[in-house]
Amino acid sequence: MTTTPVLRLSEHNRAALRQHFLALSPEDLRLRFEHVISESALLRYVDAIDFEADAVFGVFDDKLRLGGVAHLGLRGEVAEFGVSVAPGHRGKGVGTALYRRAYEYSRNHGIDTLFVHCLKENKAMMHIARKAGMEIVLDVAEVEAHLHVPPGDQASYTEELLDDRVGLFDLALKSQFLAARAIVEAMAEAAGTLSHPLQQEERGQSQENEEAA
Repeated sequence: MTTTPVLRLSEHNRAALRQHFLALSPEDLRLRFEHVISESALLRYVDAIDFEADAVFGVFDDKLRLGGVAHLGLRGEVAEFGVSVAPGHRGKGVGTALYRRAYEYSRNHGIDTLFVHCLKENKAMMHIARKAGMEIVLDVAEVEAHLHVPPGDQASYTEELLDDRVGLFDLALKSQFLAARAIVEAMAEAAGTLSHPLQQEERGQSQENEEAA
């Protein structure tokens, strides 16, 4: 079970995915997609994601923005893992949590091999691959890493069920907190607006009293 709440994403999260990828720097995107990618091509990629055929996971922050995203491209018994973590969320185990959730999903859905293809200078992905115990093949500029995935068992099925529920609960809790904070801020702003006319009237009355004296 992952310690960082991870949620499987759906069509309802496509806009949040666009926001996540558009917030990444050109270098971040180059490392993620292994080449320079234009904004139009990036948006085509997001719009083409099939949430039923593949598995996409995300970690939401307190402002309901995606701090990290993992795309598990499923091709029969093989799955390719790709991940991106937004600035401000790095070094906090987000990428590792996303990998563990993708690995868990692979075990429970008949995936035999999990693999990663990335540029050699993608240190974050290399760290995840090494930490996962993947078999790494180095080329001049690129890296391929493979890992045999054992079949799921009762424990892995239970963990996936719990992770799904924790992810949903975490999102609901953050949504409620954000909504409550918005209400409090709106009430404070309204109270401030209402107090201004009274303060102006009091200042005017005070000035009139001073002039009369």
